[in-house]
Amino acid sequence: MQDPYKVLGIDRNATDEEIKSAYRALAKKYHPDNFVNSPIADVAEEKMKEVNEAYQQIQDERQEKSGGGNSYGRTQYSTNTGDRSAHASKYIHVRELINAGKTNEANEILDSIPVYDRNAEWNFLKGCIQTQKGWYYEAQQSFDAACAMDPNNTEYQDAQFRMKNASQNFGRSYRTTTTTGGASACDICQGLICADCLCECCGGDLVPCC
Repeated sequence: MQDPYKVLGIDRNATDEEIKSAYRALAKKYHPDNFVNSPIADVAEEKMKEVNEAYQQIQDERQEKSGGGNSYGRTQYSTNTGDRSAHASKYIHVRELINAGKTNEANEILDSIPVYDRNAEWNFLKGCIQTQKGWYYEAQQSFDAACAMDPNNTEYQDAQFRMKNASQNFGRSYRTTTTTGGASACDICQGLICADCLCECCGGDLVPCC
């Protein structure tokens, strides 16, 4: 594979935030929704895969250089190096599925990973899936777990912050239209905004106008 930094179009001395911004920009550019019925859909899909792999490789390299982040998450949940490598490729695929809106398939892959091997990345991706499904309380728990296991990961911190902020706004919203056993217009809008914020963490965009 070519230099992951070149794939993302950034310098090796780029900050974590610059890396994340570059990844998001490319993920939105090559998102499958932009190439529906397009003759270059396959090319875009390959490019998206390359971008995901480059981003994951950079994340892994930086974690190793910094001592692997939180040792609790690395040792207790991922003790086998071979398993960790295998799961890394699964996580890349899960990101691709989330970006494509295939949350059920992504969730099946995550659930197939043994409990003792579920690290910070597993919890982060689980939170993204739960957000898209509208399970915000569970998503908050997953993002909290990801940050606890890898407190130096800015991507996880951003997701945790977005979810907490969206949850607070959701809790303060008032109902303008109510129906028996149904959700109000405000509830629906807040839910969509919350989901869109977290979709962007994985490079997707649930609500294009936001």
